[in-house]
Amino acid sequence: MNHLVGRILLALLFLVAGTRKLMAPAASAGYFAKLGFPMTDVLVWVVIAVEIGGALLLILGWKTRWAAYALTIFTLIATFAAHRFWEFSDAAQYAAQLNNFLKNFAIIGGMILLAMTGPGPHSVDGRRRSG
Repeated sequence: MNHLVGRILLALLFLVAGTRKLMAPAASAGYFAKLGFPMTDVLVWVVIAVEIGGALLLILGWKTRWAAYALTIFTLIATFAAHRFWEFSDAAQYAAQLNNFLKNFAIIGGMILLAMTGPGPHSVDGRRRSG
C-alpha cells in the first residue's frame, strides 16, 4: 500500500499542473514563450499530455518505470528552464526560485526511486508479475 500512496502523491503534482494548463492553454503557451521555448502552441499540448498522461500511468502503476523516467527528464528540463535562481539579485525572488529548484530535485529523486524500485504490488504492473 505504501507504493500506491507514494505513486499517488507524486502523480498528484503532475495531474494538477497538467489540468491547470488544460484549462488555460494560451496562458501556458505564453509562459513557455517567455521562458524562450519554441513552437509554444504545440509544446503546451505536449506538456499537458506528459503531465496528465504520466500522472495517470503512475496512479495506475502501468508502465511505471517508463513514466517515472519520462517525468524525471521532463522535471529536469522544467527545473533548468523555469527556476533559474542564479539570475535573480532580489533576495525574495532568489529564495523562491532556489526553493522551487530544490523541490524539483526532490521530485526527481522520488521519481528515480520509483523507477528503480518499481510500482509495488498494488499496480497494474505488479499484478501482471504475480498473475
